[in-house]
Amino acid sequence: MNKEDLIKWGSQTAKGGFRNEDDIVRKFNDWGKDKDAQKWLAIMGYPIREIEKVEAMKLHGYKADVQVQITIYLKKAIAAENLSIKLVSNPQGFNQIDKRWVDKYVEMWEIPADITKILKTFTGEIAPTKSGLKDKRRMFLNEMSENEQQKIIDYFTKNKILVVSDILKGRGKFSAGWMLVALVTNGTSSWVLKSINHAMNVFADGPVRITNQGSLKIGKITMQRKGGDAGRDSAKMLQFKINPVELFSN
Repeated sequence: MNKEDLIKWGSQTAKGGFRNEDDIVRKFNDWGKDKDAQKWLAIMGYPIREIEKVEAMKLHGYKADVQVQITIYLKKAIAAENLSIKLVSNPQGFNQIDKRWVDKYVEMWEIPADITKILKTFTGEIAPTKSGLKDKRRMFLNEMSENEQQKIIDYFTKNKILVVSDILKGRGKFSAGWMLVALVTNGTSSWVLKSINHAMNVFADGPVRITNQGSLKIGKITMQRKGGDAGRDSAKMLQFKINPVELFSN
């Protein structure tokens, strides 16, 4: 199947389209008339006939990507759901799902000192001592010794479940329970909504390996130096990216 077929498979054409995350909030708040919102609520297990009110709001500051919290008022109970929202305009494009300083990941995952040094050399927080590099500011993983490369592969293989959970789902009461991917291309909007556990299985599927470009693949997740930012220090952060369109075909 080609990408266009994958996009159509399992997706729904949206009514009115998605210009930004605020449109997702608006659709949920207009659930009584909005057919997409009704389908989303049904997928999440809420019988439309039992819903009295829905309140949706955009969350800020909990993860690098956008999350929406939905409170569903039922005739006999109140429930809440957190959605991780991915708006995509390029089926081949990548979406940042998490970015932090290496030290923050060290704190989260108890990364040992030798792995920390490799990661900081990868991002440029530690200046390389080797010459003849593709970028004199940092080292790509495939420019490091075989022993260092194997250490990185072994660490992320051993801690794969923890890493994938933290960067896709998050922690605490605002952790994502669902992932909603909306693809907007050529004036047409399509969407797919899956539980976060399903999404984690999709994006974690595959081995941990070093790419030909010198970054790390954790299943379908890419780990790389953030870069950009006009050369500011924040370019040395570590980031994780996915192609959200993968969720349409799984």
